[in-house]
Amino acid sequence: MLAKIFKPARSAMTSGTAKTKEWVLEFAPQKARTREPLMGWNGNSDMNQQVKMHFETKEAAIGYAESKGIAYQVIEPKVRKHNVRAGGYGENFATKRRGAWTH
Repeated sequence: MLAKIFKPARSAMTSGTAKTKEWVLEFAPQKARTREPLMGWNGNSDMNQQVKMHFETKEAAIGYAESKGIAYQVIEPKVRKHNVRAGGYGENFATKRRGAWTH
């Protein structure tokens, strides 16, 4: 049973960073998905795949995995530099703006 410990990336649909502060421990799939014969839905008998645990720090997640004897793999997050524009979004509506505003 292998678990991966990682920090989730932010959603591509928003610029916010909600749900990206905590570390997550989730189990890797051990069995392949199966197709349910009657309805054709995907199914799986691996219950560990549904478990997702959140921890404040990476060390807490590693400590939990080691205390339970779970093999783990740590995936370090890619740190993104801040993109600070001069003026920011409010510059689009500034009263000191001279010239036509175009799209």
